[in-house]
Amino acid sequence: MTSWRLSLAAGGVVALLTVAPAAAQQPTVQLPKPGVPEIMTIEGNFVRAAYNNEGYVILGYKLANLSVGEEWLLLEVGITLRDGVKDQKLVRDEVSIETPDGKTIPLATNEAYRAANLRALEAREQVSRDSINYFPVMASKPCRIGFFARTDQRAMAWDEVELSYNRACTGRLYFQVPGGIQYGQHWLNVKFDEGLIRVPFRILTKEEEKLLSKNYKSIKKQVEEAFKPPKKK
Repeated sequence: MTSWRLSLAAGGVVALLTVAPAAAQQPTVQLPKPGVPEIMTIEGNFVRAAYNNEGYVILGYKLANLSVGEEWLLLEVGITLRDGVKDQKLVRDEVSIETPDGKTIPLATNEAYRAANLRALEAREQVSRDSINYFPVMASKPCRIGFFARTDQRAMAWDEVELSYNRACTGRLYFQVPGGIQYGQHWLNVKFDEGLIRVPFRILTKEEEKLLSKNYKSIKKQVEEAFKPPKKK
């Protein structure tokens, strides 16, 4: 995976999409500061991944980008541990998002999720999603992140998930956002036993989305060039 070749030390570069003033220049993208030691990459327009020496988190947020102003934010998420890391449990309280205005919003309860009746939102997600099937090669066993379960499904909701380096755990995460989803830089925070992973995802304006989509290949190249491993002496 390309992402395993990209590295970012703590305190990396600041992130925003910016358009160069001269028309001949290519637009550039800088990655946001996570504030914690980790490595990240951009895999696609609405897919983000971040990892450190302990864990790996990938998310898809295409539907969230189409839900500005709505109260419920849905993320598709994949989580695993790095090779050699001891198995651990991830519990509901260890997952949250941070909004552009600096608020931290915890994962919704399964009771609130059921009461909200989000089937229309979930139906939209079926046609507005990008694959998040980008896991380290050792993570080959499917695993469900079951923090949420609908009343019409046999599956149960769990308050924890068992993580292992060889398990590719995936699921949906739901957050109730006071005042509605807004444009700008968001973070998904996932707390592991030894550290925190912060995955950046930006709710894009139409102009930003157009810029990103049009220049995706050049952006990908810029990220790879920016975070090449240091040359061996």
